[in-house]
Amino acid sequence: MPRPVTLFTGQWADLPLSELAPLAREMGYDGLELACWGDHLDVRRAAEDAPYARERLDLLAKHDLKLFAISNHLVGQAVCDPIDERHRAILPPHVWGDGDPEGVRQRAAEEMIATGRAAAALDLKVVNGFTGSSVWHALYAFPPTSQDYWQAGFDDFARRWTPILDAYAELGVHFGLEVHPTEIAFDTASAERAIEALGGHPAFGFNFDPSHLGYQGVDYVGFLRRFPDRIVHVHMKDAWWGRGDGSAGVFGGHTTFGDPRRYWDFRSVGRGDVDFEEIIVALNDIGYDGPLSVEWEDVRMDRVHGGSESAAFCRQVDFAPSGVAFDAAFGKDDG
Repeated sequence: MPRPVTLFTGQWADLPLSELAPLAREMGYDGLELACWGDHLDVRRAAEDAPYARERLDLLAKHDLKLFAISNHLVGQAVCDPIDERHRAILPPHVWGDGDPEGVRQRAAEEMIATGRAAAALDLKVVNGFTGSSVWHALYAFPPTSQDYWQAGFDDFARRWTPILDAYAELGVHFGLEVHPTEIAFDTASAERAIEALGGHPAFGFNFDPSHLGYQGVDYVGFLRRFPDRIVHVHMKDAWWGRGDGSAGVFGGHTTFGDPRRYWDFRSVGRGDVDFEEIIVALNDIGYDGPLSVEWEDVRMDRVHGGSESAAFCRQVDFAPSGVAFDAAFGKDDG
């Protein structure tokens, strides 16, 4: 069977879930990947209040939608990051607290454990999100940056995330890191290093998103084949690159999304440079049968139009693997 097509609600969190759910169904989605912000999901309520968790599921079922995963990117970002005023804008007040950086990081870790409990209460196996990174700011190695310096960042990541992942393992939940600039893993090489830092922790996986790899020049199909047993969720998100006027490069030139000078930008699914057909082939090869979750971002397009066409595109490009060899009928004795 083709995979379910779902909508990640992070970019729609300005709408109450009661409004978004019927709209998502109208746009053609089978289910949702709920963001843990806006009013879409309160993770502590879901973890501790069974009637609330049931109400979330019932709301989706009313509109013939299923829940496949939840995502807490915003809080996850604060687990390892150097904390500054930007984090206050994305964190719940109880996680931000008094803003003391180490306190924020510790409360963010506690909230991510609560997110795992919420997933289990909703009978889910996947929490997606970010990890943050204490060494992302040192991406460009000047002042001269040693491997020891970067390794300290991976060690910090392992120290802070291992207790979270241990809790997930006990709950039967996987964490899917969306490999992404500003995270501990932002390409294949750093993803390998993150796994190594964690000692191959079984609860750690990836929410595959090709849009963040392609414009960097990373082989995003190769990423799937490199980590076949750690792909726990898939984002369908598109980007184009190699555009602009040559004045803003891969690092963006401190321009905002949609600026025509940009070398790269996000596009509605199917309108960018990501080769989704090759992704589907690779997903079939590695045996991934989970949802294709549209993370819709295109500053140039009406989002309902974009969300609708993205759902249709995913259905068009997806196909189930064959159950027989294509040449199985050759050479048969018809007598």
